[in-house]
Amino acid sequence: MTDLDTTPYAALLATLDLPTKVRLLTGETAFTLWGEDSIGLAPMAFSDGPTGVRGLKFTGGEKVALFPNATVLASAWSEDGAHEVGEMLAEEAERQHIHVVLGPTINLHRTPLGGRLFEQYSEDPLLTGKLAAAYVKGLQGRGVGACLKHLVANESETERNYMDSVVSEEALREVYLLPFEIAVEESNPWSIMAAYNDVNGVAATEQDHVNNEVVKGEWGWDGLLMSDWFATKTSAPAALGGLDLVMPGPDGPWGEALVADVESGAVPESVIDEHVCRLLRLAERVGALGGPDEQRQWPAEPTAPDAPERRAQLRRLATDGMVVLANGGALPLAATGSVALIGRHGIETVCMGGGSAQVNPPHQVSIAEGLREAIGEQLTVVDGVEVRERPVAADPANLTDPETDEPGLRVRYHDADGQLMAEEHSGVTGVSVGWDDSFPRPVTKVTLAARVREGGPTRLGAIGVGTWDISVDGTQVASTSLAAEGHDPGESMLKPPAWTQDVDLEAGALVEATVTIVRSEPVPGPDGKIGQLSHVIASGMGLKSLVAQPVPAPAEQTIAAAVEAARGVDVAVVVVGLTEEQETEALDKHTLALPGEQDALVSAVAAAAGRTVVVVNAATPVLMPWADEVDAVLVAGLPGQEGGHAVADALLGVREPAGRLVTSYPAADGENPGWEVVPTDLRLEYTDGTFFGYRGFAAGRAEGPAWWFGHGLGYASWDYTSAERAGAGGNGAPTVEVTVRNTGDRDSREVVQVYLQPAEHDQPVRLVGWAAAEVPAGASATVAVDCDDRLWRRWDSAAGGWARLAEGGELIVARGLGDVRHRLPL
Repeated sequence: MTDLDTTPYAALLATLDLPTKVRLLTGETAFTLWGEDSIGLAPMAFSDGPTGVRGLKFTGGEKVALFPNATVLASAWSEDGAHEVGEMLAEEAERQHIHVVLGPTINLHRTPLGGRLFEQYSEDPLLTGKLAAAYVKGLQGRGVGACLKHLVANESETERNYMDSVVSEEALREVYLLPFEIAVEESNPWSIMAAYNDVNGVAATEQDHVNNEVVKGEWGWDGLLMSDWFATKTSAPAALGGLDLVMPGPDGPWGEALVADVESGAVPESVIDEHVCRLLRLAERVGALGGPDEQRQWPAEPTAPDAPERRAQLRRLATDGMVVLANGGALPLAATGSVALIGRHGIETVCMGGGSAQVNPPHQVSIAEGLREAIGEQLTVVDGVEVRERPVAADPANLTDPETDEPGLRVRYHDADGQLMAEEHSGVTGVSVGWDDSFPRPVTKVTLAARVREGGPTRLGAIGVGTWDISVDGTQVASTSLAAEGHDPGESMLKPPAWTQDVDLEAGALVEATVTIVRSEPVPGPDGKIGQLSHVIASGMGLKSLVAQPVPAPAEQTIAAAVEAARGVDVAVVVVGLTEEQETEALDKHTLALPGEQDALVSAVAAAAGRTVVVVNAATPVLMPWADEVDAVLVAGLPGQEGGHAVADALLGVREPAGRLVTSYPAADGENPGWEVVPTDLRLEYTDGTFFGYRGFAAGRAEGPAWWFGHGLGYASWDYTSAERAGAGGNGAPTVEVTVRNTGDRDSREVVQVYLQPAEHDQPVRLVGWAAAEVPAGASATVAVDCDDRLWRRWDSAAGGWARLAEGGELIVARGLGDVRHRLPL
């Protein structure tokens, strides 16, 4: 319990009995909260939001804007850009009547193997915290609540519901809590989400030290702390440990159990009152408390996700965050000349990652589509090698609903008696069955039916837990049972089991796939306990999808066709990357190597082409063994719904890709200060302490990197003609004035970075400030970088408090630590 003043809501609390108060502290549905008419409390709606406001359904749902992913947005190193994104997300939320957007994600890039890094800004706590604060201010400035996540030390996904992040107090305070501290201090987010993992042996949802002592106590934060979905394991320990709200609902570990804990004296009722007060304060802030005239009025004419102004914003934001890693003069591409676009990612550009960040966008523009619109007949497009290991749901454009002839399929939902409960057309080829259903009875059987547009050798199959029966034109071709792997419902949804078989189909053939939901007895998790997660997995929930795609050609044949195309053009643009198999919630990577034969494809094309440009369609580091063989490398990340247009703008120089890396790229697997994501006996030791990412590389904790945090060339070259300390800034830390000259032949944007190398050998180098300037070709500008005083602290565990760094050290002015321009002694 903290010292929160409950007086403003005392009158409302006095009218509620204990069961009612406790009921309000667990969600009503997957993404909504209970209302209470007696006190003027309206139901509130939450939505996932890192790359778009998805709405209340996990799959399908309304068409919504798909934003560039977090690393792309962060690579612009622009607080103004982050603020604009917050405002845009608020508009998306308002259009769908959403009160709280569940973002931003501000865990750090400790290891490049983390599957969820694409949702997170960077490996640096200052950059992450400042961008998060700007995002929150943009979002909440329009009356929509933000939710910082995930508190805390949730840097990997393997066994995330059961693993224990073992972190020193120094690293916790100086690094992993710092982005949260900055965002709380500068933007006062209205909610925070507690993570799945344990921290130093205590569940994040029960962390009295972090939640009560630090966040609500030392920082004086007055918002609402909610659980991640299904993360709460206990009643009294979580209630006493600072958790205010259990999600999702309506079931969970609180309810009657928490009422009993209060009645037995295990939990003081004053603790419940504080939780309810925090809930009421959130409701008041988002316009869900009070009479009808006091509650929120939603806009009558919101901006559509495919409105021209929204598309232009998303296109610009994506290009601004793209990073030119290397350029031997091949970029920007000439306005004339022939181009071969090669690679599966060029045709099927991956615009978003997997998991709760996925949305249902109005469109996703591929790089092939974007370049075709820009340069027309100058472009030749050639497919690449396979990039996925697992089957994917069929492209709805290749199927037709047998009832309506629309692209997509027909879905029928049946109950245990075989009664048809609902039937619908679906524009996607998978459906979610589980905790976000709105049917009167549990779904027991689902049929997916569609006609294939084109015949020929086809990989036919199914994805999802259950017993499947598949038929073609009324004749059964397969019957199989698929079981979930792992202990995480997220994993069962995001890496569901699959089965395929290669068959010959006639054009127009009717494919019907019927899955019977298998509900089993819950089994203990790796912690030996049967908890809420065990019941979720046993319920058979998850995605159910139809597979129907052409049988892929051998890699040798594909590479030979690419080489032939590359020989006949002026420039070959090869697009490589990752997919939602690697960049997703609930799963981590095991290597940074590109999947499939993509490396062989790049090398073969580079050997044949006059010039070769590689576009990396991935949000997180990949190995580039061919980097010295090609003429330019552009990192495009996961560029959102306008991705193809944004990449075309970057390649052609319509808009400069002036981004800077937000995480260091290792030169080889294992060569990173923090690497492991697999817990040992459910414990993951943060042995790198505060020396992770570029901090660890600079201290020699790992070889490399191939590319430093902060690196990015843009389309200009720069002289740093002078740098000097110019006194103290507003927070007591130095201000550094740097004069830069654009020595290139086009206007450009430069990001001036200042790092502190402390005098103490046990303290790592760290980013302490940055500032950007747009400078015309041949001109100079003086940039003032206000350093952040919070980076001059160290945590003194013996004293249990902050101490100042020792006098001395130096300030480093750099374009990433691989390109140092000035050193200023302190």
